[in-house]
Amino acid sequence: MAQKSNIRRINDNQAQAILRNYHYSPQKMGLIANAIRGKAAQDALDILSMMRRRASQDIRKLLMSAIANAENNHNLDIDQLYVSEIFVGKDMMLRRFRPRARGRAARIKKTYSNMTLIVSEKKESA
Repeated sequence: MAQKSNIRRINDNQAQAILRNYHYSPQKMGLIANAIRGKAAQDALDILSMMRRRASQDIRKLLMSAIANAENNHNLDIDQLYVSEIFVGKDMMLRRFRPRARGRAARIKKTYSNMTLIVSEKKESA
């Protein structure tokens, strides 16, 4: 018996892409997410290409993936797309220890994060 198909959790005029297990802190990724939230897809690509943060190029690839999903899988017009939702979540955290003074140890947290990006097609105003 085949498994039933999963229900679509986003609207018909939306497409998404997900970045998982990315070695960058959620707080720093949130700053990049705030810069492109609500922008048109082409404007967001321009902003990300000019941004000097390390994660901006990988988030640019994520946005390009969401645009490709919208065009190929959902037949949406790429000129009408905008970043409707983008959110960042925590993922695993590696804990390492560094020797400190007087025989003590300090914990170093190496954080990972997930990002979900949803692009939507603007509705034509009549």
